[in-house]
Amino acid sequence: MDIYQQILTKYWGYPKFRAMQDDIIKSIAAGHDTLGLLPTGGGKSITFQVPVLARDGICIVITPLIALMKDQVENLKKRDIKAIAIYSGLTSYEINMFYDNCIFGNVKFLYISPERIGTELFRIKVQEMNVNLIAIDEAHCISQWGYDFRPSYLKIVNLKELLPDIPVLALTATATPEVVDDIQDKLGFKKKNVFQKSFERKNLVYVVKETDDKEKYLLKIINNVRGTGIVYVRNRKKTREISDLLRKNKISSDYYHAGLKNETKDIRQNNWKKGKTRVIVSTNAFGMGIDKSDVRFVIHMDLPDSIEAYFQEAGRGGRDEKKAYAVLLYHKSDRIKLEKRVDTNFPEIKIIKRVYQALGNYYNIAIGAGKNNVYDFKIADFASTYKLEILKVYSSLKILQKEGYIEVTEEINNPSKIHFLVDKHELYKYQVANINVDNFIKLLLRSYTGVFNEYVPIDENSLALKSKIPVDTIIKYLQKLNNSKIIRYIPRKRTPLIIYTEERLDEKSLLISQENYKFRKENFIEKIENVINYASSTAKCRSQILLSYFGDKNPNRCGQCDICLKRNELGLSKYEFDLILKKLKELLRNNSYTIDEIMQTITLKEEKVIKVIQWLLDNNKIKYLDDKKLEWA
Repeated sequence: MDIYQQILTKYWGYPKFRAMQDDIIKSIAAGHDTLGLLPTGGGKSITFQVPVLARDGICIVITPLIALMKDQVENLKKRDIKAIAIYSGLTSYEINMFYDNCIFGNVKFLYISPERIGTELFRIKVQEMNVNLIAIDEAHCISQWGYDFRPSYLKIVNLKELLPDIPVLALTATATPEVVDDIQDKLGFKKKNVFQKSFERKNLVYVVKETDDKEKYLLKIINNVRGTGIVYVRNRKKTREISDLLRKNKISSDYYHAGLKNETKDIRQNNWKKGKTRVIVSTNAFGMGIDKSDVRFVIHMDLPDSIEAYFQEAGRGGRDEKKAYAVLLYHKSDRIKLEKRVDTNFPEIKIIKRVYQALGNYYNIAIGAGKNNVYDFKIADFASTYKLEILKVYSSLKILQKEGYIEVTEEINNPSKIHFLVDKHELYKYQVANINVDNFIKLLLRSYTGVFNEYVPIDENSLALKSKIPVDTIIKYLQKLNNSKIIRYIPRKRTPLIIYTEERLDEKSLLISQENYKFRKENFIEKIENVINYASSTAKCRSQILLSYFGDKNPNRCGQCDICLKRNELGLSKYEFDLILKKLKELLRNNSYTIDEIMQTITLKEEKVIKVIQWLLDNNKIKYLDDKKLEWA
């Protein structure tokens, strides 16, 4: 058993690596820049966490998702592995302490958001760290061809300049061949080095059901398939409506979206993970970092914006490699709804500029000022103040982000934290002189460890329960100790953030690239056309459509999706159907023939050939000409 296998078993309890994990680990251990393509649930984090534990030094992990960053740090801490996350919204006191812990302590993983790379403090501190690996999660964000481009990812190559001999591991679950090449180019790989696990999910059954009554079919699926599941919907209001529908039909359900309080989200997520709730109905806010292997169905009530998004969300089903269903409910009117999103996602440039100027006024930022400043952001209040449509505000902010002017974070939950600023001797002297807070200080020290060394999350409600003191009084004690410079108390904060990555510009200097705007809009239209093609296809295996999209040249039919099952009803084996189909395609692709002429050419059983011809006619793959000849449509 090699060192990597020992670490995997010791910390994660797995007897062996999954496909590709070991190859990726050995590649970066040899010092090679590496791109790993592993599907959702394929164990991407293992590929950088295991090799880093096998040697001295720290790994810098770059990810755009604060929630996922915090989740991974907590998971590592549960395994007694020291990890830290630094992101916008922390205080300067916390950030400085975290950097020092990475330089002088035994921290193994430092998680940062990509915009952090551009700060002067990080650039100074990182050069004092013993870095052994740079890991980049969601690496597709570096490519404008990707479905979630973020210009802050383009700064990662600057980190390579600061740490020139440190290997880079880029990871993603979804990337087309174009994006795969672009990732390696943008990260400055010396040579192409890709490890790609097939995107094929043999245990996942893809189904598209065209129906006028989606709710009726939803109930039918859930009643026919045992186990837990996820139902994805487009908006927050619909999460509640569908969850209520399920409950009325005696199906254990709850709803989830980004607008809920974090305590509520945590409870609902945990109830679902533990099986107390069978079905969670959610927007796409649910799923990142959710490690539940026994999801038996993932149902989409609405068309997603891209194949990448659909593949990732559907891929949350069946991670235990047992049979699961990915069902997309479709109606022809969905096409119109999806096409309308083009206008919503791409407001006129004059609206984008108006949003930018309003944002600067909202925060009273002078022209030429504001760079690297971080602001709490309440989109509803902002839109109301300037009489703007919320959806257009959101889309405008995303475009401004892609132009590199600002960063917009998801809503983050920062619990209250404390850190003792004095040593134990000074604290004792303070307790003697301030007997009225002595018992409260003792309560803090009994309740939390590490408070002298780092910022520790606390829960005011928990302290109130333990001490039988009102929460308001607990907060007053904490504020008193903070004002006396005994502790640094950071109250809980829960809000999205706006970060100015450049100084505020006047209207004439604000450039929204027409070329980029047009390219992104065309790229978005192409992506929704691919989604519509997937949903409306009646002739090609669902798995083949998905695998072809991600660059698989000759994907096999899955034999179990709704399209394949229709073919199977013909009474032909998969081999027989594919053989006849191949011969007919070769024959009719460039010429037309009558059925008699076809039978003379294809020397297989006539009744089987006729069945395939009829199936192709029914699915508009071939057609009759006026002279009774057939040709490929």
